Amino acid sequence: MTTKIRQVLSSSSIVGTNVQNSAREDLGEIKDLMIDLSGGRIAYAVLSFGGFLGMGDKLFAIPWEAFQVVQEEEILVLNVAKEKLEQAPGFDKDNWPDMADVTWGKSIHAYYGYDPYWD
Repeated sequence: MTTKIRQVLSSSSIVGTNVQNSAREDLGEIKDLMIDLSGGRIAYAVLSFGGFLGMGDKLFAIPWEAFQVVQEEEILVLNVAKEKLEQAPGFDKDNWPDMADVTWGKSIHAYYGYDPYWD
């Protein structure tokens, strides 16, 4: 008898995935995944949002647990209103935050309504 583990995806199948909210508004796409090496898990998905044709996009590190994978549609769902995302703390591609900083991490988790996974 073979026992299957839960859902397993390659990181390359997640990067480039379109993200929508529960209202089916397009929120952008995943540009990168940030891995917590000490815990062996995805800490954040980096979402590219805004801009036009890749120009002027802003990046957002969003706690991985905030996403739902919808494999049938090959999308990720983030239950955040577009307006809230527009006001979210973000960064540009040349100025990434220190994602290992606990204070920064707690503020990001709080913004999206999640408890930090390391607490």
